[in-house]
Amino acid sequence: MCFQTAQIQNTHQLERRYRKELSDNSLRSYFDKPQYHLNGFTHPNMLVIPQQKPNVLAPGVWGIVPKHKSKEEMTPYFKESLKYGSGLNARSEKVFTHFIYKDAIMENRCIIPVSGFYEPHDYHGKKYPYYFKQKSNSSLALAGLYTVIGSYITFAILTRAASPFFAKIHNKKKRQPLILNEVHTQEWLNNNSSEKDINDILNYTFPENQLETYPVSKNLYNPKVDSNTPDIINKVFYPELDVKNNTNHLLF
Repeated sequence: MCFQTAQIQNTHQLERRYRKELSDNSLRSYFDKPQYHLNGFTHPNMLVIPQQKPNVLAPGVWGIVPKHKSKEEMTPYFKESLKYGSGLNARSEKVFTHFIYKDAIMENRCIIPVSGFYEPHDYHGKKYPYYFKQKSNSSLALAGLYTVIGSYITFAILTRAASPFFAKIHNKKKRQPLILNEVHTQEWLNNNSSEKDINDILNYTFPENQLETYPVSKNLYNPKVDSNTPDIINKVFYPELDVKNNTNHLLF
């Protein structure tokens, strides 16, 4: 599961990091605004690098919609599919069989640049949000799939079974997003990638010694609080977690 992300790099930083250009300069001011908490269930606009236009950072709507839907049907579909996760994530194990993913996996793969993402840790039936990021504070390249609905790109973030590092935090569902290195980022966007090439990438494990994770405020889950603020990515100390495997701060 990956339902909450952060994107605080500006467009120029992303252009340099991925060696791409923003698809429309009129969007620059919108995407230059730091987003410390993007809640997938609000279906925010985020930048993606689509396989069919791999030289650009283009706006996309988080939540994949079947390609036969019209743009007027997007919002009703999100409500209808809420019990299935509103199209926010795509299980990597189902990319060649699922009715949406199988039409996208060969020609509609994408990269979703994020500064970090949040996962829940369960302790005695209570959820504690953890923030994952690169130690270097560089952008993370998440693998995804997309459809084009009219003029809209709609996308899902791919997830896989959690590695031991991720499973220690996301200890209930034990899932994690598929994070790619620079080489696999380029391969993921390659039109000539075979099914075997794709499967190899789906089984890739990002070097976890490059990652850092720590608990953050439970305001992340409070709909009455504006959690899209700089302090939401700050570490919060929970005494009850400190006595349990030192999960208040993990450096792999």
